[in-house]
Amino acid sequence: MGYELSIAIDVFPIAGRFVIARGAKTKARVVTATLKEGAHRGRGECVPYARYGESVEGVVAAIESLRGALAKGADRAALQELLPPGAARNALDCAFFDLEAKRAGRPVAEIAGVEALQPLVTALTLSVGTPDEMFAAAKAAADWPLLKVKLAGDGDADRLAAVRAGAPRARFIVDANEAWREADLEKNFEACARVGVDLIEQPLPAGADGLLARVARPVPVCADESAHAREDLEALCDRYDAVNIKLDKTGGLTEALAMAKEARRLRLKIMAGCMVGSSLAMAPAMLIGQFADWVDLDGPLLLAKDREPGLVYEGSKAFPSAPELWG
Repeated sequence: MGYELSIAIDVFPIAGRFVIARGAKTKARVVTATLKEGAHRGRGECVPYARYGESVEGVVAAIESLRGALAKGADRAALQELLPPGAARNALDCAFFDLEAKRAGRPVAEIAGVEALQPLVTALTLSVGTPDEMFAAAKAAADWPLLKVKLAGDGDADRLAAVRAGAPRARFIVDANEAWREADLEKNFEACARVGVDLIEQPLPAGADGLLARVARPVPVCADESAHAREDLEALCDRYDAVNIKLDKTGGLTEALAMAKEARRLRLKIMAGCMVGSSLAMAPAMLIGQFADWVDLDGPLLLAKDREPGLVYEGSKAFPSAPELWG
């Protein structure tokens, strides 16, 4: 028996604006894939990312191209060869996991070989802005235990000082989204160390990050745009201390779990990350969060409206999904 496929484009308004070094947006456009087998249905969500050459329309077309193969019974294992890592494969891979859980009447964690899921403390993201804007945002979130601070290059030392002044007790992850340059790297490292940053994400552009292997890193550095799947990791061990595992990069939970295992073998620390999406995208990433040193699964908290039902958040704590959402 094969699988019946349906595809939808869903739009979720963002609360305010989400701003990073390469631009701003006010809504999250996601692609939802649903697989049906008999009385059972599984769903998966992906967030196409232009930085990786993806568009909503292109991802829909990639998923649609497998309609015939899925109708003939192509399964989750076959999917890994039918599509490359990326958003399209993620939506289908997560839909397969959800379907397998529903069909077996078992928790998805059990199917994935993960121990029973525990609640996780997630970072809260602060968009990049002027120092005054970021001070105000940090002050409003000062009780959050872990903040993820978006940076943009020029002026980042002032931004960091402002955020630390606004949230004097919080732990910080900073994310430059490839915006730093070699000439300013050591100065920016020093600014991060001065305010007590825990981790720096992707300071230099992917493919131009070799300097990280040749300079002292007073703060641990995490690969994001430089690392998509497990085969990327070994070549990055000389320049990174950690890796951000996002399902939209790996192409789903199947590869993300394999990537986490490889990261642990290489003694890289792990961040469980996300794009800006709904609770349906976060639910499978909660499995990666179980292995993570840092968790950044705040996508639904950035939205003005989430799916119903969605993940339950109590302050900074995210709880595993109910089966009605996923898994």
